[in-house]
Amino acid sequence: MTALKKRAFISLGVLLVPLIVLACIITFGTSPPPPPMTSVAAPFRSVDYSDMPPLTTYPARDGAPLAFRFYPGNPARIVVIVHGSSSNSASLHPMAKAAQAEGFTTYTMDIRGHGASGMKGDIAYNGQLDDDLADFVAYLRKKTPDATLQLAGFSSGGAFALRTAGGCNGDLFDRYVLVSPALPYNAPTMRPNAGGWVQPFIPRIVGLTILDRFGIHTFEYLPVLAFAVDPLSSANPTASYSYRLQQNYSAHADFSADIRNIRKPTRLLVGAEDDLLIADAFAPLFGAERSDIPIKIIPGLGHTEMSVMPEALSAFVEALGE
Repeated sequence: MTALKKRAFISLGVLLVPLIVLACIITFGTSPPPPPMTSVAAPFRSVDYSDMPPLTTYPARDGAPLAFRFYPGNPARIVVIVHGSSSNSASLHPMAKAAQAEGFTTYTMDIRGHGASGMKGDIAYNGQLDDDLADFVAYLRKKTPDATLQLAGFSSGGAFALRTAGGCNGDLFDRYVLVSPALPYNAPTMRPNAGGWVQPFIPRIVGLTILDRFGIHTFEYLPVLAFAVDPLSSANPTASYSYRLQQNYSAHADFSADIRNIRKPTRLLVGAEDDLLIADAFAPLFGAERSDIPIKIIPGLGHTEMSVMPEALSAFVEALGE
């Protein structure tokens, strides 16, 4: 073998070895799902769903019918609420009823990839949820063009609401309410693995992030998060998220920029005994970027209880304002 051929084989090896390693960590870099976390589901057992409105749909720009529930009230005062990770609009029934009781017309959404909207656990591209939300606002504006619109989100929905408030869709709503927002994993407000609620597939996430930086999105349908859900639950949970859903249904990676870029009045609520988040870390994080975002910590309440318990619901409707 000539020296030239040897150098060619060595160069080929230098190129192939990293690609093989990358392929291996993407293919095999997964983990078993965490055991069911009973504290997340338990508060919902006391909820009366007998008066929950049925699902209806609106058309997204790709033609997909996306599901939501409608709670009628004053058509000039509208609240849209988005749910937490793995969940769907049914989990928001107590929050929606509380808002409706204060006179708000309220909508709760099955975010694409959850419930009755789209393929469970996946979306078509990172950013599709932002487009879906813009399409829903356009749908509402056709019916009530002059209404005041508020976006509220619980847990991952709260992080998505922050993404919206500080992103390109920030002017779609007049006010934002973040309830126990589950920010990206490296935020100081997050407990490790969200207190046991989520198992990230770290090697696969690293591999797909590398490909993403090179503009390669072919494998972003692969799951990268597994949730501590009961697979036999009647709540129809989404057990895992694809890479692109995980990236989109949260705040942006630079969540501090989201906070800085908020353009509309925003309120934040969190339970003092949150088992997924660190309640006392929110004020330093948000305060470092903004001084105009009130943060209210509700004593004695855990994570899911912030969407169910009367004292949390009272704080929620107070945050919605007049």
